[in-house]
Amino acid sequence: MPETQTTGTPRVSFASHWRPALESGTYHITVEQDIFLDSIGKDSFPATGSFAIAGERFSLAPSAIREMFPPDGSLGEHSSVLPHIALNRPTLPWERDPGGTGDDLPPWLALLVFSEDERPEPAVVTLADLPAVQRESHQSPADQVTVIDVPKELLAELLPSYDELRYLAHVREGDGEAAAVITAARLPAPGVSTTVHLVSLEGRFHAPAASPTPVFDYGTGPLVRLVTLASWRFACVDEAQTFGWMAGRLADDPGTFRLPDSGEPLTDTFLSQGFLPARHRLRQGGRSIAWYRGPLATGPTASDDVPLTPVRTADALLRFHPQVGMFDVSYAAAWQLGRLLTLRSPDAATTLYQWRRRRDQNHKRAMGQADDYPLSVTEIDAVLPQTARNWLGGLSRLQGIPFGYLIPDERLLPVETIRFFGLDQQWVRCLVDGAYSVGRLTQADAVLDSSYPLGLTYPQVSGALIRSDLVSGYPGLLIDAYADTDGRTRLPLLRSDRLSPNILLCLFEGLLARLDVHHAPESQHAAVGVSEDRTTFSKVLRSPGGGHAPTVSLRLTSRRTLPIGDLVSAIASSLHTSRADFTSGDFALQMIETAERVTFLPEPDRTTGAASSTT
Repeated sequence: MPETQTTGTPRVSFASHWRPALESGTYHITVEQDIFLDSIGKDSFPATGSFAIAGERFSLAPSAIREMFPPDGSLGEHSSVLPHIALNRPTLPWERDPGGTGDDLPPWLALLVFSEDERPEPAVVTLADLPAVQRESHQSPADQVTVIDVPKELLAELLPSYDELRYLAHVREGDGEAAAVITAARLPAPGVSTTVHLVSLEGRFHAPAASPTPVFDYGTGPLVRLVTLASWRFACVDEAQTFGWMAGRLADDPGTFRLPDSGEPLTDTFLSQGFLPARHRLRQGGRSIAWYRGPLATGPTASDDVPLTPVRTADALLRFHPQVGMFDVSYAAAWQLGRLLTLRSPDAATTLYQWRRRRDQNHKRAMGQADDYPLSVTEIDAVLPQTARNWLGGLSRLQGIPFGYLIPDERLLPVETIRFFGLDQQWVRCLVDGAYSVGRLTQADAVLDSSYPLGLTYPQVSGALIRSDLVSGYPGLLIDAYADTDGRTRLPLLRSDRLSPNILLCLFEGLLARLDVHHAPESQHAAVGVSEDRTTFSKVLRSPGGGHAPTVSLRLTSRRTLPIGDLVSAIASSLHTSRADFTSGDFALQMIETAERVTFLPEPDRTTGAASSTT
């Protein structure tokens, strides 16, 4: 299995295929037991059974697709890129038979690229409308299937040959996760919309008597009907919409995670710290305006080793600022939120309450039982259950916190920006104490809670918020943080989650000095260099020994389709390798581009940042 390591990414392995133990279909099994008796001789007892492996055949669930490249809806300049799709199950392209003979069958899936004027319109039909398709035992004639009808002459120019198909699918494995990648053989046309279809080729090839190589059955009509399992669209119109440009553009707005100044000095003092005015409903029913700041502070924050004195109500955490005549409800809101989130989770609330009762009983026994008590007493398990500890630990990483508590105003995070922040651990302590307060009724309960701390740690945490189409367009986006600008000391990742389709939250333990944004391994795409007259293409190869890198050049067809068979032969010859030993994993290793990485270096106060791009 060939391997490579690319800048800014984990080590990635390329394999030619990953065949399942059993292909999809119906299987029959027979078991026979022979018994030998002296009186009657051999007596046989056979048993026969059937089972079916029902893999994907006519559609793919969204969860089966890890990524499409170029991203769906992208407007970036990708006219020199071969589109690809990454599938979560690495065996999927080899789970069915495209036809032909032999054990080393090519994949049954292929990507077809259509320009705007060629785009076929998908239609939904039933299996009854596809008489040539042999239904499996679990399938009904009424099952719906999405199909496209492609002109025979066009399909003959776009569809790879039987031997070429095997080089257009491979498996990538990195960080213990494997994905099957299917690559198209056609470059998108610049300046127009492009549609890509993942089509099924199951049973569409047959081997004629005059040729040992299977050929595709185009049928007799002018159109060829193909089952499409997935599709997406993009347009190659703007270089500024590519990964590097989009990531670098995040630093164009060097703002901080705060609202702009109002021109009022007292108000600006609060705004500079990330506070914003919010509606405040008083306990007696009155209404007012108060200051609120969530857990994300505008600058670096230190670790918090000072324990919070348990309180019984959120009002105990209200802070009044007489110079402006307003309350600060930040910590009170955090405490109340923690309590409400726990009460909303029956399992967490019940576990905490039952543990509290056991702890209280154990405490009373310890306080009231004499040392010379003559009878044996069953020990009470007063250890905080792991499920409760996990729940509280998740809250300390802001898991389950409503969006409005983290980003209470859209102006804090404009579109296409990145904002750095420090985590206010005192806010987090109030959140956790609110969750811990379930069952805390009297002052004695609060005193007892202070005698039994939870044992959670609150280290220094920093992070970044990214709001960009980059987040939605690149689902496998990788974020690395470092404690130094040279990228030598990597910070542990505490959390990386999408708060919405285009907003990414990252938390790291320690003070962030550098942030790297780069592709996931399966996002590394295949690309070639296209001549100015668009008649030839070239590819600079990776030399196995690290010496001189040879270059191969071939003619491009009028429809921008690459002659995959000739390209494979040219690469194998340039690398002094026989074509028989050159696999699709080797082909992928030579065709992919090195991952692009964009580095952000926050200013010393960690509130703003600048970006640089590295390939």
